[in-house]
Amino acid sequence: MNVSLDISMYPLQREYEQPILNFIARLQTYPQLNVVPNALSTQVFGVYDELMPILQSEIRYAFGQDIPIVIVMKLVNMDRSDVLL
Repeated sequence: MNVSLDISMYPLQREYEQPILNFIARLQTYPQLNVVPNALSTQVFGVYDELMPILQSEIRYAFGQDIPIVIVMKLVNMDRSDVLL
């Protein structure tokens, strides 16, 4: 099943940009995902069973950086890449 994910990360520190950029860059290393960053959030498109383990791993990695982080996600059970979220 193809899915579309809209994800926003909010590091709770003054230097918030680099953790966000690092998270996006790590997601972009997975060829099975289509990652589309924009100014407010990042859209990720892929197969549910491939995306979810990657997402779990990358969120765990981000949370392990000893920075308080809030992550907000919206997940749709269809490929919306033709109409960016």
